Amino acid sequence: MKTQSIKTEDANQTWYVVDMEGQVLGRAAARISRVLTGKNKPSYTPHNDTGDFVVVINADKFVLTGNKRDQKRYYHHTGTIGHLKETTVDRLETQKPGEVVRRAVAGMMPKTKMGKLMLSKLKVYAGADHPHSAQQPKALDLTGV
Repeated sequence: MKTQSIKTEDANQTWYVVDMEGQVLGRAAARISRVLTGKNKPSYTPHNDTGDFVVVINADKFVLTGNKRDQKRYYHHTGTIGHLKETTVDRLETQKPGEVVRRAVAGMMPKTKMGKLMLSKLKVYAGADHPHSAQQPKALDLTGV
């Protein structure tokens, strides 16, 4: 038997839609990152992008367990000395709906050029509408991934 190595252009990439309403953020982000990287497929090839596209709807209706809504902080540095900025989940959610989900998934992706390429296949929308209906996305059950 030979090991098959799938090229990126030969990969069968499908579109999935995920409804985040009532989903725990961390568990959903881990399963979404698994689909984006292609690790849920038997044809997974580590050095090629064989993952699928994921459309996340209702990204503002996720659930956080414990005290994360009060205690979790997001940091970024502006590049100027002493300008470390801090924001909470609630503030980030009101300023940029869906950014909390995107950051959670991005934290579970590889920190390489390939990881950024895979993350570009994630589409996040705060409401129930999305412009990707022409791709006929399938509903993704996050419990079985």
